[in-house]
Amino acid sequence: MEGNGQDYFLSQIQSVDEAEYFNCALFKNGVLKLDIQLAVYPDGSAISLPKAPFGGFWVYSNVNSLVFVNFLEELKEFLKSIGVNEFKLIQAPGVYMAYADWVIYFLAKQGFNLEKVLSHQIFEGKKKMKSELKSLQAKFAKKIKEHNIKISIGNIQSFNFLNEIKAWNQSKGYDLTFDENQLIAQVSSFPDRYFVISVSQEGQFIGHALAVKLTSNSVYYFLSAINPKSKVKLTGELIMVNLLRLAVEQKANFLDLGSSEIGGLPNHSLIFFKSRFSNCTQNKYSWRIKL
Repeated sequence: MEGNGQDYFLSQIQSVDEAEYFNCALFKNGVLKLDIQLAVYPDGSAISLPKAPFGGFWVYSNVNSLVFVNFLEELKEFLKSIGVNEFKLIQAPGVYMAYADWVIYFLAKQGFNLEKVLSHQIFEGKKKMKSELKSLQAKFAKKIKEHNIKISIGNIQSFNFLNEIKAWNQSKGYDLTFDENQLIAQVSSFPDRYFVISVSQEGQFIGHALAVKLTSNSVYYFLSAINPKSKVKLTGELIMVNLLRLAVEQKANFLDLGSSEIGGLPNHSLIFFKSRFSNCTQNKYSWRIKL
């Protein structure tokens, strides 16, 4: 699997008005070998990428290690020349980019400091996802019928579900970290990338989930909520099953269920829950360097 940063549509979005955006790339004989998108703030900090699950380097084919090290040094010199004093990047998990571990190795060797590690739970493999989906649908079919549950999956036609997600999460005391205005703008610009899964019972919504195709070969679970007044106990499971269904229908190579933390600590119950709908884990690393 080659890197697909040009397919990572969030790199095309300038989400911070006060920041200046740069694309730094390496070419060989006119062929793009690697690139990184970053935002530079007025205070002298730079990040790849802000308000996104990750940014970092995208490597499209094999690059000589010394060439990459030289590219890193030139990038640091360029950033210093435009007044940057600190650079942070969030490197995509390896399932998105085959050279991720290679990049991480050289970041560590070239003076970058590891700031944060998040563990993403992932279901990988088209055939495995199809097989698991078939098994799960058979498992839940009877309960869905007994509880008179309806499930819909589709591109976003209305943002009313966001109000319910906010209300349901806030009623449980959960902090919401997403930027609603930014999300609406992104959906408007890239409507085919975003999907909403809704679970209803007798005409009343009891759960929603928002998913996004960060790349054309993936589905990323971004946000969800369950109506706290609902007495149905399997809503969360049905959301997971239908995230898997969405990934299969979109012919994705993998489903990324994201990380599970509360206050910077592992949320063990959520990790266990997601483990029932994933078959591997991969880490997402945040790196920082003073310039």
